[in-house]
Amino acid sequence: MKLLPFDEYVASLPRKRMSAGVLLYDDAGRVVLVEPSYKPEWDIPGGVVDDGEAPWHAASRELTEELGLVRQQMRPLVIDHEAATDDGMPEGIAWVFDGGPISELELAALSLDDPEIVSVGLYRLDEVTGKTTRPLTRRLSTALAAVKSGLAPVLCDDGVPVSGTS
Repeated sequence: MKLLPFDEYVASLPRKRMSAGVLLYDDAGRVVLVEPSYKPEWDIPGGVVDDGEAPWHAASRELTEELGLVRQQMRPLVIDHEAATDDGMPEGIAWVFDGGPISELELAALSLDDPEIVSVGLYRLDEVTGKTTRPLTRRLSTALAAVKSGLAPVLCDDGVPVSGTS
């Protein structure tokens, strides 16, 4: 086997997209979803991890940008491998961090200054289906279970827990 020069080896390494989201929830087990202005599916607060940025920093940054909430040192709940999609999205890694509980009063007091966010609300998991992608719906279910059990992070493939990881 012939070894590549270092710069060619580095250039040949695979690239993956990465996202970091934050799970906010209430005592009834409802989750916070945001309605983005740039895509039809609803999402949890979060977004793309920038080049050179750690996922946990991206989660905190995005939560502050989108909802004005400051949360630091959030524990990871889910690390999900997302397969490449038919529409050309490359494979990726989606992180979900525990943003903790939020009340309806706290949610109502948020000022949505980010033009990317149209609205925000608390939803039961049965209300999430159809608003979000299937992998995110599964990821939310797994993340809520991880909050309740205290067993985290849970490793997933397209939102489905990999057996033996929780």
